[in-house]
Amino acid sequence: MRCEIGKLFLDSPLTQDCGNAMTDMNTQDSTRSAQGRCRGSNTILIALATIGVLAIVTTTAFFGLGALLIKTISKSNSVTVVEGGAADKVGIIHINGVITESENTVRQMLAFSKNPDVKAMVIRIDSPGGAVGASQELFQEIRDIDSKKPVVVSMGSVAASGGYYAAIGARRIVANPGTITGSIGVIMKIPNLQKLMEKIGIGTTVIKSGKLKDLGAVNRSLTPEEKAVLEDVMNDIHEQFMEDVAKSRNIPMEKVRKIADGRIFSGRQAKKLGLIDQLGDLRTAVHAAAEEAGIKGEPGLLYPEKDKLKMLREILEDSGAGTIAKGIKKALTDSNTDAVTCR
Repeated sequence: MRCEIGKLFLDSPLTQDCGNAMTDMNTQDSTRSAQGRCRGSNTILIALATIGVLAIVTTTAFFGLGALLIKTISKSNSVTVVEGGAADKVGIIHINGVITESENTVRQMLAFSKNPDVKAMVIRIDSPGGAVGASQELFQEIRDIDSKKPVVVSMGSVAASGGYYAAIGARRIVANPGTITGSIGVIMKIPNLQKLMEKIGIGTTVIKSGKLKDLGAVNRSLTPEEKAVLEDVMNDIHEQFMEDVAKSRNIPMEKVRKIADGRIFSGRQAKKLGLIDQLGDLRTAVHAAAEEAGIKGEPGLLYPEKDKLKMLREILEDSGAGTIAKGIKKALTDSNTDAVTCR
């Protein structure tokens, strides 16, 4: 059949055929348009439904895990056996990253100190240092517990500055030959944003009760008097650090002063200087702790129970907005396939 658009053949079978053909074409176009609109509607409905379902699931998970947290938070002193079934066990506690607080680690150490099955502890330190106060608290707590139960420190990749400060509270320190340690010193950095603030037109008005109350302000340079005050504080803290190193490691103060200029050492160098006791890995430290505690054979290892708040936060972060976004993306992708049709 031949059909020419724009020409009309009246009272002719061909005209009727062309009319039928045009009708069929219009019907197909209308069907496609309707299907497109339905697919678009389905896309919106599926996306909204996905958001609703995921919101309900996330909320349920939040309250469910919250209830679990409240129910189990009182069990913070419990531990989990992860290796070995021996009655005499060595507790393993990790100090990782920058040291900003000591409360959680101290709580873990106290729990092990009260556990009759734990005969010794290994503190695994992998930290470049951190806040002075928190590092001193860890040092003091390790030293106090070591007077009751043997505590051995195992150094990971880095145990420097505040990480080393915490370590010297133990009766024995084990480090890898390539561990970075030392860095016996104190540092404070105060940025000076004066020129930047002037450039963008930001000024400050300071009202203070004493001339040194805004010491360390970032909108100006330090005065000679302010710099002297801060240097005096840093020197005093440095002196405390050196005194604790000399006493804990049984090194003459004169020798400590020569190496306490902030320099770092490898594990092997630190051993030669008396800053650590022996070279080895975590298992070496476990055996050393077992030996100090008089444990016969291979000891069981215990780790503190995971922090419930941290677990809850990680679960919600993983299953929250990220999951909803993935669900919406999947719904939008599926809606563009031929699997979703409108009849």
